[in-house]
Amino acid sequence: MSEVKSEALEQRSEGDIGRVLNGKASGVLINQTSGLSGSGTNIVIRGLNSITGSNQPLFIVDGVQFSSDTNTNGDFVDGNSGSSRFLDLDPNNIESVNVLKGLVMTTLYGSLGRNGVILITTKSSSTNKGPKKNEVTITQSYFNNEIASLPDYQNKFGNGFDQSYGLFFSNWGPGFYQDGLGGWGDPNSGIASDATIAHPYDRASLADAFPEFSGARLPWKPYDNVKDFFRTGHVSNTSVNFSGTSDDGKVSYNANYGHLNDIGFTPGNELTRNNIGIGGRAILSNKFTISGTFNYSRTDFITPPVAASQGSGVVGDGSSIFGDVFYTPRSIDLMGMPFQNPLTGGSVYYRSDNGIQNPRWTAANSYSKQITNRVFGNTAIQYSFNENLNLIYRVGLDFYTERNEVAQNRGGVTGNPLGSYRTFDNNRTIWDHNLVLNGDYDLTEKIGMTFNLGATSNRRTYDRQGVNSENQLVFGVLRHFNFTEQSPIQFYEEQNIIGLYGQAEIDYNNYVYLTLAGRNDWVSNLINNSIFYPSASLSFIPTKAFNGITSDNGLNFLKLRAGYGTSAGFPEGYPTSSILRLNSRTFLNGSEPVPGITSATELGNPDLKPERYDEVEIGFETKFLKNRVSLDVSYYNRNTKNLITDRPLPASTGFLFTQTNIGRVQGTGYEIDLGIDLVKNDNSGGFNWSINGNFTQNETEVKELTSDSQIIVYSGFTNLGNAAIVGQPLGVIVGNAIQRDENGNYVVNSIGNYIEDPNLSVLGDPNPDWVLNVGNTIKYKNFNFNFLISYVHGGDIYSETIATLLGRGLTTDTENRLNTFILPGVNESGGVNDFQINASGYYFDNLFSGPDEMRIFDASVIRLQEISLGYEIPKNG
Repeated sequence: MSEVKSEALEQRSEGDIGRVLNGKASGVLINQTSGLSGSGTNIVIRGLNSITGSNQPLFIVDGVQFSSDTNTNGDFVDGNSGSSRFLDLDPNNIESVNVLKGLVMTTLYGSLGRNGVILITTKSSSTNKGPKKNEVTITQSYFNNEIASLPDYQNKFGNGFDQSYGLFFSNWGPGFYQDGLGGWGDPNSGIASDATIAHPYDRASLADAFPEFSGARLPWKPYDNVKDFFRTGHVSNTSVNFSGTSDDGKVSYNANYGHLNDIGFTPGNELTRNNIGIGGRAILSNKFTISGTFNYSRTDFITPPVAASQGSGVVGDGSSIFGDVFYTPRSIDLMGMPFQNPLTGGSVYYRSDNGIQNPRWTAANSYSKQITNRVFGNTAIQYSFNENLNLIYRVGLDFYTERNEVAQNRGGVTGNPLGSYRTFDNNRTIWDHNLVLNGDYDLTEKIGMTFNLGATSNRRTYDRQGVNSENQLVFGVLRHFNFTEQSPIQFYEEQNIIGLYGQAEIDYNNYVYLTLAGRNDWVSNLINNSIFYPSASLSFIPTKAFNGITSDNGLNFLKLRAGYGTSAGFPEGYPTSSILRLNSRTFLNGSEPVPGITSATELGNPDLKPERYDEVEIGFETKFLKNRVSLDVSYYNRNTKNLITDRPLPASTGFLFTQTNIGRVQGTGYEIDLGIDLVKNDNSGGFNWSINGNFTQNETEVKELTSDSQIIVYSGFTNLGNAAIVGQPLGVIVGNAIQRDENGNYVVNSIGNYIEDPNLSVLGDPNPDWVLNVGNTIKYKNFNFNFLISYVHGGDIYSETIATLLGRGLTTDTENRLNTFILPGVNESGGVNDFQINASGYYFDNLFSGPDEMRIFDASVIRLQEISLGYEIPKNG
């Protein structure tokens, strides 16, 4: 278990608790989908456990389940701009976060805790005694928000191909210098003798819209177009907290208000959140204790679309703010030219066929918006039979309604050129009931026992309803009545889980602890719907057992531990049933819609079983040198059996796939947490310097699959994506490699380019070899200075972004374009390749559009994750 306290969470520039946790606990890898403020965040604890199931941890807020859904507004091609719903939590209202990583610690949370548990205690819960007076705390922070880094763009060559000017998507045109090889002074460069070019809007199709550009000329020069597109955003964070306790300490309360306004560095991106939380606790005179919390949040998030792009428009059906900006040729004055046709409102840009959407038009006319209203909280009542035994009933509710709005005015080039408007509501409800009996007894003078026995009921519903409209009538009016075609959006699913659990811990003389636990779950959406999973752990504290092994300047504490834990993974939806779909507009008969009933693409499998997880863990915790150095080391070995995945079916079945159980995945890893008080001064206001570091190494390998398949591509495309392959790490990148001969040499074709191997090959492993985070906290008087450095070693990334920047000739890597290249390898006859190709042939024909293997890069990276300087105003009285 790793604990992160409030001082590491409060007043950070990030409003997303997931991102605030990044780098603060070993075994936890956190990635964000993009740099947009409010975009989704992915959290994985101890590596991947499942192929098709969720690998996200369970969030428990004040003792009850909290949904951390990421409801997508697209996919990885068309752009997923949805937020992760733990964004609704205010980090300033969090008292502490505990990360439970091993199954031995999460057994009692059932199948929902299989990927680890993030336990959050809010200040609103007020379970601890506070000050015997009312107290008000106000905190305010302000941050500037800038894009962290941009590619190293070159400013030596401009738009065109093979040193000849043209309004291409690429940047292989003549140089911005006059004389010498490749310069614009060459008669074949296409640049006028006065170093000018025709204005891109000087064309017949725009004569009425922009008569001022008829015959206009522009200087042939580079523009800092990408940097100038982005802006300096800001983050303002306000938090007000009220707390207090009665004189006798039996009644306490806490109330909190938080406001976040995050203006992103990308035009059209903004996040606003308001949080209200109240909570209290009262010890009554009749052995009852009541407590409860109530929280409300409203999160407004808007962003331009972020579909994938290769510099010539989007790959899929959406629009792209980043793709159309990052790949802008250096000679295009993006910020100096109009982006919108004043007559039609449509996008205008530099291509003569208007074949690419202007990113400034995208920012002004296309967006994805989420407005989320959420209430969550709990009520608990405890009856104490005596000082050793109590009974607690807790009921928790988590409900949000997420209003999604995805729109683009007519006149775009990508997306729907005739305009589109989609609105839909996602409603998630979780009711969580828990009844538990807790006991704490001394069996003898040296033997003690604690136990809890409980029952829980968890009901989750998800309801989506909305309308999709296309073909806009009047530009600028984004309402459904202004579109000619509408279609419904509707989806619903629910799941009920009932569980019985128990745990007993026996200690001997406070230095040997044996813990036994077990839980049985019954789930509503499987026929094989019952599964039992036990756990056991043993810990030994030698520093308490043996006198004389501790000393102030030596060993202060040592704990050895070992454990075995299990869990299960249930699928979502209704995988055991074959479903019929009713559509009131299956097709049109003339102008009349014809209803129809069709079968779904998935064949139900009544024999489907839940996934099963087993884990063995050993480790130790120690402190020494007057507790100034602490070390926590863990090793684990985890196995997942009965993996659930989609198996393709022949067309003759009438279905495309069915869910089935296959194979086994094994994950092993090491986790190390180290804390050092480098300089410790007990005097108030003295100089203190502490260092906290954590190290994570994890490897997840596919051990078994089905007898008829040794590879399953479960993410991406069938010919490019992440796969499960026996003997390989889970999630390896597969695609088309460079063809090799029998000696392993690359094979080059007759025009000097690499030949693509038609077979699917393993191209790389996206999982890092290891991760190291080092944080420093320096305090002196009322000042504090913090910084966190993160290093990721190894792993591979498939990047169309890097390949497109190189293939389009945009970065300084391509300034050597006047040279020729010979690709290493052999020709098709087996001889050494000696065919020369030019720079565009190397970067564009091979790296950009050649075999997928050319677009695999090392993912090692070092980041300054956080840096902050603070000052605490002294308290008076």
